[in-house]
Amino acid sequence: MDRHPVVVIGAGPIGLAAAAHLIERGIEPLVLEAGPSAAGAVRAWAHVRLFSPWSEVTDPAAEKLLAPTGWTAPDGASYPTGGDWAERYLQPLADVLGDKVRYDATVTGIARAGRDRIVDSGREEQPFTVHIRTAEGEEQRITARAVVDASGTWSGPAPLGANGLPALGEKASADRISYRVPDLRDPAVRARYAGRRTAVVGSGASAFTALAQLADLAKEAKGTHAVWILRRGIGASTYGGGESDELPARGALGLRAKAAVEEGHASAATGFRTQSVERDGDQLVLIAEDGRRLDPVDEVIVLTGFRPDLSFLSEIRLGLDERLQAPTALAPLIDPNVHSCGTVYPHGVNELAHPERDIYLTGMKSYGRAPTFLAMTGYEQVRSIAAALAGDQEAAERVELTLPETGVCGGAGLFDDPDAAQSGEGGGCCAAPAATTLQIGIGAWPASSGGC
Repeated sequence: MDRHPVVVIGAGPIGLAAAAHLIERGIEPLVLEAGPSAAGAVRAWAHVRLFSPWSEVTDPAAEKLLAPTGWTAPDGASYPTGGDWAERYLQPLADVLGDKVRYDATVTGIARAGRDRIVDSGREEQPFTVHIRTAEGEEQRITARAVVDASGTWSGPAPLGANGLPALGEKASADRISYRVPDLRDPAVRARYAGRRTAVVGSGASAFTALAQLADLAKEAKGTHAVWILRRGIGASTYGGGESDELPARGALGLRAKAAVEEGHASAATGFRTQSVERDGDQLVLIAEDGRRLDPVDEVIVLTGFRPDLSFLSEIRLGLDERLQAPTALAPLIDPNVHSCGTVYPHGVNELAHPERDIYLTGMKSYGRAPTFLAMTGYEQVRSIAAALAGDQEAAERVELTLPETGVCGGAGLFDDPDAAQSGEGGGCCAAPAATTLQIGIGAWPASSGGC
């Protein structure tokens, strides 16, 4: 079976790092990327600045592959945008990998060769068959000894509805609703929000970014105002760790969002759980489950998190937490019902294992619906997986990463309890020596604005 490659799904930061670690271990990777170039999801938020510096968003094994090409590592203390990350690191890395990366290859299904989900006999001896569709619509099959799914969650934004399903009228109002941080550098996008009232739904770094950018726009375009919609209240931890955050750029982002509110460029609607959306001429009215109706807005930006696409894994035996859709052993470490600061230790193959041997969800996808992720965590994941696939279990189980503490705490239940959130009560979830949270807004991973 070892004559077959390890298929890696997604040519983003974690997928490309996985390929680099596999090569370092003498294992042949094949990276399948749905888009026409590397880092398609990252390019979609090219205007957003990470709140992790360059030193924390490049992978050591990848740097070794790049070094012979004359590639020079950017200043480790500076903060790249998504566009910088893609152009100065990720695409060059994909170019070095050459024909080990296939573009315009969308994975549509994965199974054990000759075995559907229910068959036990001889299952683990069979390789995987990976079904793909090319840009021309041609169906192809690839045989793999193992699969590393680093496809992320960018394609699955969560809806406006507070119950996890679209709000009534949400789909009919799609022309006025966006699920991404807008790029206000684009004149057309800027005109969409300038001088208008915009509802921003969410409480993570992506929402902070939108609030901060709309506040900047309000200083130039009279009448620009943001209505910040939170499903909980505003308390001591609402804006993150501030000056105590060990990721200073993330702390500064939270303070910018706080300033947007204090300076009157944004107003908050707390404890608001959206049930429906109604048209009022050219505007939208959001209605809460308790019957409250907000004043009409011109636009809505929904930043309530992302979800993994598990549809092409239906014939694989996955062990997933019933709430987060993350690997069962990993879920307790990242569960936002318990942690708001993402108290998760560096982890690897043991926490990422499934009942189906030799298939791994990594990177953002491994976090399922959990709203926090750190690039360094993903690099450690794929280092461990590559070691395990090479038969080096000692290295696979060894921790080779120390993560920064977030300086952002809060306990369980505060997400849905406005009174508790306002009082600042909560558990000491940051007691662990190596806590992580990495959501990017003007931050470090835009795929998370979770429990608003």
